Amino acid sequence: MILYTYHKGHIDCNGRGVLQGYLIGLLVVLALIILSLCAIVYVSAQGTITNPGPRRSIPVLVYLRALLYIPELVWACLGAVWVSDDGKGCDPATVGAVIAAVVASWIILLLTALGVVFVFDPLGNPRSQPAAPEPLGVRDLESSEGTQFFSTARSLAVKVWESRLRLLCCCLPQDESNRTVFSNIAKLFSGFFSDTDLVPSDIAAGLALLHQEQDKMEQSREPSVVVTHSPSSPIGEDLEAELEKAAHCMRFAAAAYGWPLYIYSNLFTGPCKLSGDCCRSRAAEYEVVGGDNLGCHFSSILHTTGLQYRDFIYVSFHNQIYEIPFFVALDHKREAVLVAVRGTLSLREKIHCCYACCPFGMCQAASYIYKKLVNDGILNQAFSIAPEYKLVITGHSLGAGTASLLAILLRNSFPTLQCYSFSPPGGLLSKALADYSKDFVVSVVLGKDLVPRLSIPNMEDLRRRILKIVSNCNKPKYRILLQGCWYELFGGDPDDFPTEMDNRRQQELSQPLLGEESLMIGHSSSYQSFASDDSPAHTSTHLPLFLPGRVLHITEDGPSRRTCFTEVRYRAEWSNEMAFRSILISPRMLSDHMPDAVLGALNSLTCDRPFSLCPSAVNSSLDIAWCLT
Repeated sequence: MILYTYHKGHIDCNGRGVLQGYLIGLLVVLALIILSLCAIVYVSAQGTITNPGPRRSIPVLVYLRALLYIPELVWACLGAVWVSDDGKGCDPATVGAVIAAVVASWIILLLTALGVVFVFDPLGNPRSQPAAPEPLGVRDLESSEGTQFFSTARSLAVKVWESRLRLLCCCLPQDESNRTVFSNIAKLFSGFFSDTDLVPSDIAAGLALLHQEQDKMEQSREPSVVVTHSPSSPIGEDLEAELEKAAHCMRFAAAAYGWPLYIYSNLFTGPCKLSGDCCRSRAAEYEVVGGDNLGCHFSSILHTTGLQYRDFIYVSFHNQIYEIPFFVALDHKREAVLVAVRGTLSLREKIHCCYACCPFGMCQAASYIYKKLVNDGILNQAFSIAPEYKLVITGHSLGAGTASLLAILLRNSFPTLQCYSFSPPGGLLSKALADYSKDFVVSVVLGKDLVPRLSIPNMEDLRRRILKIVSNCNKPKYRILLQGCWYELFGGDPDDFPTEMDNRRQQELSQPLLGEESLMIGHSSSYQSFASDDSPAHTSTHLPLFLPGRVLHITEDGPSRRTCFTEVRYRAEWSNEMAFRSILISPRMLSDHMPDAVLGALNSLTCDRPFSLCPSAVNSSLDIAWCLT
């Protein structure tokens, strides 16, 4: 519009006819696109999540917008042709404006195509039309066409998710092990999402409502008493002593991440310290280190742990599916042979972590490290140097889960071993195995960290709660999202959204909710009546899995709403594994999982100093230096 107005409709350069037609046509196309999007926005804001009646015209508007991609594509090609052929005789400002418009058009078209590939569901809505009620026996004797249809739809859904994962991870080698992992993750995702009729914005609205509901419950809860001794801990093992051991081991768990975390935690001093070490030739020294060509990983480990090169027995940065990096070192300060397993860092490990809801992947990783330690004689070599030392295993996130399983595998051979597991995945051990591991495993969880609460039963519980809360709220979705964003950014009192639809009688809540049933596609094995959260009908189809060992829970002491640069103090208490049976929604549910945040909280507790919420290089390095001195 600015370009056309500037030239006043009379463009004097080569190909002015093409350019003038391009500008006028582009203005018309953009005007139609803006009008169609405004109509989509307006109609989408009508009704509620479970009342789509006022939005019945949305499909027509979406198809209209889809048709407008055709002239948009034609005009993008026309602009590209003019720039390449006739744009040389025009002033640079005009050519630059047209190039910007053409590039923007192609970017929008490309993002749209990618969005369709990743988001569009080619299966459509497999909701079958309601049939007249028939006797149960008649239905059982009928042909299984409906069952066959849903079985076919589920197999297609698995293929769709598998294609999405392969496209997302196209840089990974497409070997047999990766294909197996993609297939298993695809089955997990398709089984979880296939029986709900929710779009991403519905889930976002449900999470916003659920966060405010959880905050209201937390505000009304009475403060708990700090327990300084664990019921399962040996005599004399108090909370303070365990915190000191945990803070010490967390430095090794963080060091296993190598130079990326070291640079992130020491933004100002880290690059200078590593620059002199990364490219230095150490041919003789690196015979025990594999997969670290420049030496940056190992140099960062030396800086973080404070150990000398001679203290390391084995360092591996080999990284494949089920084969994750780890190192073995002699910790003379604690008189321990310490095994540190790295957490999630690469794309391979993120795929691995997606599969971590089912602990098979971590079992494979623990078995790989066990064979390296035992069969290759690494532990024998370490204990031949320091036979009086004890074995300590540690790790963070994915490494924490792997370390816990590795400790269980080595327990019979090393009865005195200890394991410190930081932010481990929640769906890891059975109840019997979790109780067995309490004698030698300590799990440390910070705040509302998502990962220790992440398991298939917990995800099913979260889905059930989202379905219930969105179906019972009579507010438009845009209002829920806007007020939810305001609450996440600026805090305040949780909005008093109605938890039940207007004029709904209390006795009606004893039946499955109509809104919730309208969000279900058929009846999945995990769908139950949502009348009561404590009903036995809500028992998950998957066996519950628990955190390993005794659980040490660290929380912020004081109000939860703080600015980034506010210094906070923490409190620690022994917790029960049952306290992590539900997912808590919070802006810090991901940041509380970061290894630098866990290390800062432990340093704050052991040094009795406040810790900044920001990943500041100054604060992080000062906290570590203070504790070391």
